[in-house]
Amino acid sequence: MGDRALYRPKHIPTEPGVYRFKNSQAQVLYVGKAKNLKSRLNSYFGDIAALPVRTQAMLRAADSVDWVIVGSEVEALQLEFMWIKEFNPRFNVRFRDDKSYPYLAISLNEQFPRAMVARGAQKKNLKYFGPYVSAFTIRDTLDHLIRVFPVRTCRNAVFQRHKKLKRPCLLGDIERCSAPCVERIEESAYQDLVKGLSEFLSGKTRGIMKQLSLQMRNESNKENFERAAVLRDRIKALEYVLEKSSVVYSSDTRADLIAIALDEMHISTQIFHIKQGRILGERAFVTDRTGGINPIRAPKAVGNSALWRSGTKCYT
Repeated sequence: MGDRALYRPKHIPTEPGVYRFKNSQAQVLYVGKAKNLKSRLNSYFGDIAALPVRTQAMLRAADSVDWVIVGSEVEALQLEFMWIKEFNPRFNVRFRDDKSYPYLAISLNEQFPRAMVARGAQKKNLKYFGPYVSAFTIRDTLDHLIRVFPVRTCRNAVFQRHKKLKRPCLLGDIERCSAPCVERIEESAYQDLVKGLSEFLSGKTRGIMKQLSLQMRNESNKENFERAAVLRDRIKALEYVLEKSSVVYSSDTRADLIAIALDEMHISTQIFHIKQGRILGERAFVTDRTGGINPIRAPKAVGNSALWRSGTKCYT
């Protein structure tokens, strides 16, 4: 049984992050996320009688608490989700049935696939991306993505109705949908849009952004400024989406990332295990500093990650 007074942390950052309570055997008892780590963790070390019974039991069973700083609340959600799946903490209830948070999903079994908000158990005929903080976050993300990849978001009943009417919906009129219901786009071209959207959501963003930037410059050189402005707005829309979610790497990323922080006396080393683009595990240890070490240039994948923004450095 742990004593809260013995493992209460003293120097807690105020940034967003994910924290873990562990017992004396280093088993993870609880994983949580916070917009402000200091505020959230301090709430566990106040009057214990004011806390829920389940939380009281967790704090008595715990022997230590640690955390990882991330860049936003969305990143905290994603890392919390992965760690709960990885460690299956006994005091966590959320995520056990995957129904607490929504996903952005793309249908796979339709002639003209659609993008949608999906909850509940995952189905084979849908490709999932997420989870997201809320359905509003997904709709906000989609609102920007369909400016570049105008796939349909309507339900099948709406799609069939407009197909019979031979008239597109409002999104088709304002060019936020390619309007396959009235055959404005060929099936092969529509599938290319779906593929591009799927690749972007999977993290393959560099090629897409580079292509759009090249097209914008070419149109500007030809003095097609209206077309160049459209491409500029599309690039900004994708940049907006990228800013909202940067914890997830490309789906084929598998690596161990090492981050080091040091002072005059000690070196703290953090190892993050990345599989399929997500942080699945982490180890940390502190040693005495006995000699000099030389910093090296951080690779791009680390430079865009939560590790780099949290203030850590990479070393040889």
